[in-house]
Amino acid sequence: MAKKAKEELHEAMLWQKERNGIRCLVCSRECFINKDKRGFCQVRENKGNKLYALNFGKVVGLNIQPIEKNPLFHFYPASNSLSFGIFGCNLFSQFCPQFELENKLHEKTIENVKYDYYTPEDIVELAEKKNCKSITYNLTEPSMAFEFVFRTAKLAERSNIKNTLVTNGFISQEAVKKVAKHLDAATVNIVASADKEFYTKFMSVEDTTPIFQALRQMKKHRVFVEITNLIVPQVGDNIEKGTRLAERISNDLSSETPYHILQFQPFAVAELPPTPMSTLEQFSSDAKKVGLRYVYIDSFNHPDESTYCHNCKELLIQRKGSTVKKINLVQDRCPNCGFKTNIFKD
Repeated sequence: MAKKAKEELHEAMLWQKERNGIRCLVCSRECFINKDKRGFCQVRENKGNKLYALNFGKVVGLNIQPIEKNPLFHFYPASNSLSFGIFGCNLFSQFCPQFELENKLHEKTIENVKYDYYTPEDIVELAEKKNCKSITYNLTEPSMAFEFVFRTAKLAERSNIKNTLVTNGFISQEAVKKVAKHLDAATVNIVASADKEFYTKFMSVEDTTPIFQALRQMKKHRVFVEITNLIVPQVGDNIEKGTRLAERISNDLSSETPYHILQFQPFAVAELPPTPMSTLEQFSSDAKKVGLRYVYIDSFNHPDESTYCHNCKELLIQRKGSTVKKINLVQDRCPNCGFKTNIFKD
């Protein structure tokens, strides 16, 4: 249960005054916000020409789950993470993984959202009590709760608890630089291979360049990154664009970057079918051909959900439904050939 801490209005981080208003700098939209108005996310408001975070400590979906659910497959496998979200999104797309929750919250406005109030100290204390290896900021877009994430991550680091972020990637470079000193890993969720036309039509953004700028900043500041690509049938399943994304990941980050190919499920967009397995397998095959070493199809009982040695193909981590069944490693090396992996483990 959340402690009955007093809720307070928190001044936001990462903004600047401009003529007749404020420029928010936490995400790539860089909203200009007039006095007494809110940004696109609806949780950052100009009050008296100061920017305030309206969602500080307003936690939803608090739970303990395997780190693989992020998904993070190479970061302390089989460990538990304290996971939660704080209302706020900068896309509000029907193709976002948490669309139903975000849309529900957005329609209600922040004042009418049901939540539990936690302080950063509460979160870290709970993670310690539950013996969680990490804290995961996800479910909603964590960059929209930047102030709470930053303060919690800073406290968690002092307690030797890892911090992981699940984000759509539209976080500003300045925000990445600020939080990276306390951030250990991030899952960046891409949709439709970051196709600009798709993002313009369905995400209300005309350029996907900020995603890659954020990724390069994460690499620069040594944040461990895994990437997902949600393949949307009919409107976001272009094979060539998928191959170009895989090439870009390999060139901009590393050929060792874990890359997850996700199947679309028709929850919010009922008129579209699930992504055919043959399409997912084609994306996987092409990603491997351009050099990515660890490509996953996140689907129950698919062989591409497990990790194999890049050198000798020895099974290193066996998974089923994102649940680890077996770990076959000597520290971070293959037990058969000694090949070094990029898997972090105790």
